[in-house]
Amino acid sequence: MAIRVLLIDDDPDFSLMLRTLLRGKDFQLRAVFDGEEGIQACKQEPPDVVICDLLMPNMDGWEVCRRIRQFSDVPIMILSALGAPASVARALDAGADDYLIKPVRASLLASRLRALVRRRALVEEPVSV
Repeated sequence: MAIRVLLIDDDPDFSLMLRTLLRGKDFQLRAVFDGEEGIQACKQEPPDVVICDLLMPNMDGWEVCRRIRQFSDVPIMILSALGAPASVARALDAGADDYLIKPVRASLLASRLRALVRRRALVEEPVSV
């Protein structure tokens, strides 16, 4: 079954590129282009994992993370050009589960997304011994 990914990024070209990179790797990508739309999409059709940029107009990715955390424990991957440790720490403190710096290899992104989804499944359905 395909992993449902919600991409929240204001760059339509990046969205198209990411869709192309993840094609054939068992991912179903839905892209939205601003934070408020992403929050609504997350509420209406909960994804398996969210990928969010930090630098967006109107509502930045840090605020998107905080707002999603108010109603969901969906794994959030930050994918940003910002690589400063303070940006990473701020994103993780806002509720992100992982952080990758653009540009990123498709294989690494796919592996990290699968790991986030796996980890969440283990929390939801603990393995009995």
